[in-house]
Amino acid sequence: RPYVGRFHYARRDQEVQPFEKASLVRALVESAPGSLAGEAIAHINDRDGVKYILADNSWLLIRPSGTEPVLRVYAEAHSDAQVQALLDAGGAMAQGVLGAVAVGK
Repeated sequence: RPYVGRFHYARRDQEVQPFEKASLVRALVESAPGSLAGEAIAHINDRDGVKYILADNSWLLIRPSGTEPVLRVYAEAHSDAQVQALLDAGGAMAQGVLGAVAVGK
């Protein structure tokens, strides 16, 4: 059922070592969990980074900056608490795959 009402949004930037962007996106898609912050993942879009769209229409987007060694993590959800939980989960997921895609590894 579509959610009508207020959505909350936030972004976190993580400074990172240089990495292969395509490899990061592939790893984030391939290692996607079944749920984030207690909500099932309904769809994954890898058009501009990796966007996990959840069953309740909230979402998490992890994308590399195009100009600097920064990973941007965005979330939109029905509450500030859920946004923070999604940002925490996204940051942990990104850190989990960054070691494998770092340049020179």
